[in-house]
Amino acid sequence: MTMTIDDIKTLIASDESRILELKKSTGELKDGMHSACAFLNTEGGWLIFGVAPKSLKIIGQEVSDNTQREIAQALAGLDPVVDVYVNYVDVPDYPGNKVIAMHFDGWVWGERPHTFHGCPYYKVESTTKVMPHEMYDERIRAHQPQMYSWESQLAESITLNDLNEKHIKGCIRLGVEGGRIPASAISTPIEEILAKWKLLKNGIPTNGAAMLFSNNIDEFPQFRLRMARFVGNDKNEFIDNQRVEGSFFALIDAGMAFFFKHLNLNGKITNRSLQRDEQLEIPYKALREALINSLCHRQWEKYNLTNSIAIYDDRIEIANPGIFPPQITPESIKEPHESYPYNLKIAEALYKSTYLESWGSGAKRIMDACHEQGVEEPAWRWDGGFVIVTFKRPKQDPSTTRVGLKYVPSTAQVQRLVELMEDEYMSMKELMELFDLKSAKRFRENYIQPALAEGAIERLYPDTPNHPKQKYRLAGLAKEWKKNL
Repeated sequence: MTMTIDDIKTLIASDESRILELKKSTGELKDGMHSACAFLNTEGGWLIFGVAPKSLKIIGQEVSDNTQREIAQALAGLDPVVDVYVNYVDVPDYPGNKVIAMHFDGWVWGERPHTFHGCPYYKVESTTKVMPHEMYDERIRAHQPQMYSWESQLAESITLNDLNEKHIKGCIRLGVEGGRIPASAISTPIEEILAKWKLLKNGIPTNGAAMLFSNNIDEFPQFRLRMARFVGNDKNEFIDNQRVEGSFFALIDAGMAFFFKHLNLNGKITNRSLQRDEQLEIPYKALREALINSLCHRQWEKYNLTNSIAIYDDRIEIANPGIFPPQITPESIKEPHESYPYNLKIAEALYKSTYLESWGSGAKRIMDACHEQGVEEPAWRWDGGFVIVTFKRPKQDPSTTRVGLKYVPSTAQVQRLVELMEDEYMSMKELMELFDLKSAKRFRENYIQPALAEGAIERLYPDTPNHPKQKYRLAGLAKEWKKNL
């Protein structure tokens, strides 16, 4: 398409911006290519030679064969190679002079970041800057996740035996029941399933497999969830502060138990499993979806940062270390959009096992659950290091709220444990005898750890969890719950 001087006047009407760079002449060609590279790595834009910045005076310049060769050579310095049409526009007020205009398309998630002579650039408002290493690395991982992503790297500190077989088989069963995995997977060896899901390489679990299923998390300090119930609407004082460590399913269970512990319950309780649609003041489905998304899409390579749940008098905040994909903003996330999972293999495994629904539907599912219950939909934001979703807590109707009952056992196993335990301290052995169970490991995973996480029981030696004479008894919350049975 041939451009005219009127097209140029329209383009420069608002001076330089995030999508417009003006240069007096190709004497500034090198700087112009820095801007071109920045456009390619941001939202795209126009690079125009022959217009003075600020004054916006259109002078143009003489264009010789040498000028055209220099432009072609400069464009060749961009990597990956770009196909750019160069417009040479006549300037009527300066016969023989031409304005040179080039448009560069913006970066698309999954593309390799562009460089000019080996250096990447990007736009910050109207300024061209060298791209930070962290941003460049993130885009390289997005371009070749199979090679560079954290989730695809080998977890050499763990073995196949460290993975929780129960959780893996549970995911397979749910996937079969949901029609996303063939029925033959039920009898397929676990290692074959994990290999198909790209969670196992040459018999060694990946970091993604460790995050989802590992019982051994010694080398993964980021596998934790911080939870706090604060007094009032700030962080000056809390009434409950917990930190739970574990893989995906342990963190999900602990987080949901914390919600049940501290949020008001509306309506009659008919079922006590985590799969119920419970009338919490914020819909159970919305909280669970938001928590799953925060764990699925976080930047797990950031070892020093932690997912968190913060409950205030007026709101609930679920935060994870991460970023929004360039195509999505805190505003547009509420609109229909494609999915750009940060951890593709983890997301695929959770999708196959029905923990995630259709791609890109997480925000919609959260909002739909809120609308169905008549609760205000949440808001998303990014604070420079964390993606945060905030739910406003509704004012409670005393006629429908179960006043004073803040705790409900999160699972059938925890419920049974609470029902059978008394006020006196009991050892692991004594407790296992109540259930006629022989596997200490399974009892600890399915009964003791969830009950501790949700504050249903307490240790005799709280500061020494592995004390050889450790014992347990019911905590006040569980006692109160038993009274109301």
